[in-house]
Amino acid sequence: MAKKAEHREIIRLVCTEDPRSIYTTTKNKQKTKDRVELMKYNPFLRKHTLHREKK
Repeated sequence: MAKKAEHREIIRLVCTEDPRSIYTTTKNKQKTKDRVELMKYNPFLRKHTLHREKK
């Protein structure tokens, strides 16, 4: 039986406006082939900005 963690990988989400803001999360690499984009809070700019997955 496969472990749950085998299908998930740790990714970094980097802000598109200010590269100092970095979030880490996991994604299922079998179900989500393309890169993840999420709106996250950037504490340096004090607003929500687009964060993209960076390998």
